[in-house]
Amino acid sequence: MQIIQTKRFERVYKKLHKNQLSDVNRAIKEIIENPQIGEQKKGDLAEIMVYKFKMLNQLTLLAYSYDDEKIILTFIALGTHENFYRDIKR
Repeated sequence: MQIIQTKRFERVYKKLHKNQLSDVNRAIKEIIENPQIGEQKKGDLAEIMVYKFKMLNQLTLLAYSYDDEKIILTFIALGTHENFYRDIKR
């Protein structure tokens, strides 16, 4: 499986503290083990799946896409719910 990170995801991931990284890495590992675990979005964001998890008792969303044919997992964005979907559309 090939794993790709977008620049948006990399910027947010790089700024996380060590205690936040453990929660995010656990979520990433769960997605790698089962790419269908996230919720498929509809409409403009139909190609994106979002996995929701708790990071330091705060709901965090991890947007990704998965291509079954090419076996490519792309991490798109990471953040809280506030303006999350609006920012992804850009």
